[in-house]
Amino acid sequence: MKVHCGFMQHGGAEMDPADVKYVKKCRFVVASGIFDGYDTPHQPSNISLRSQKLFCFLMVVDEVSLNFIKNNVTVREDSDGGKWVGIWRLIVIRHPPYDEPRRNGKVPKILTHRLFPQAQYSIWIDGKMELIVDPLLLLERYLWRGKHTFAIARHKHHQSIYEEADAIKRRKRYARPLIDLHMKIYLYEGMEPWSLSKSTISDVPEGAVIVREHTALTNLFSCLWFNEVNLFTPRDQLSFGYVVYRLGDSFKFFMFPNCEYNSIFLLHSHTREHSSVVEWVKSLDEFKKNSTGLKESRGGLGLWTPYPGDLDSVYLPPVARTSQAG
Repeated sequence: MKVHCGFMQHGGAEMDPADVKYVKKCRFVVASGIFDGYDTPHQPSNISLRSQKLFCFLMVVDEVSLNFIKNNVTVREDSDGGKWVGIWRLIVIRHPPYDEPRRNGKVPKILTHRLFPQAQYSIWIDGKMELIVDPLLLLERYLWRGKHTFAIARHKHHQSIYEEADAIKRRKRYARPLIDLHMKIYLYEGMEPWSLSKSTISDVPEGAVIVREHTALTNLFSCLWFNEVNLFTPRDQLSFGYVVYRLGDSFKFFMFPNCEYNSIFLLHSHTREHSSVVEWVKSLDEFKKNSTGLKESRGGLGLWTPYPGDLDSVYLPPVARTSQAG
């Protein structure tokens, strides 16, 4: 079985040669990412000397973010050309594969094993998070203690992807008709709303933190998950549960309580509110009326490819808000 995963050389998301050389030595990785200048690196605290020697702290940035960081914090350059902000090594991604910064951010988040192929363990944290716990403790708590290979937090409010999709539309996080189309495809393909009869405690993760051992199966899951993000909307919390559903009982993972975030990370605000014109689209007719800046040219192409099934006969399940915050 062959699975397409990520990008060929010169196909997008190119790393500088100095960074490619540096990451080859990284077996334990704490990874994060900043795209389109929405954050500056937050320095981790309570990191043991053992972890400082064992882990590579890799902050993946695009060129826009690199310039923004240079203008706002001190960037140190070493003799090999590596760029540093405190403990973070900045890994610059040239030629981002997508138009949409949020979709570009999914490359290091989901395809961590492709960017850093020598890594045996990785901990992903979103760019707005500040790690306040030693990373070895995270591996022990979320992987080694329960003999897991993949750990992610459950969503604070939602368990069904259809609940989460409704919240995304209300908060204008992506074009409403494309979210509906994405969900209709999943429902047509058998993805039922979450219920107590399912084997998972939730279909919706809080993807700001992912703890992984890079085994063949977790790498396969990451590839399949990324392929869904590439094909449909960049809202990865919608496609996570679908990939789990398609893999059945073969993929085991640990979904830990969302409340544990408060003891692991500090959450910072973005430097500015993310806003893309595609997020405000209310109907497909708007894409036809205005062809500039609305329709992504290199991502989500599955939303514009004729689907072989009759989606007009699909009606999305009703959603009841479980929380005012959600």
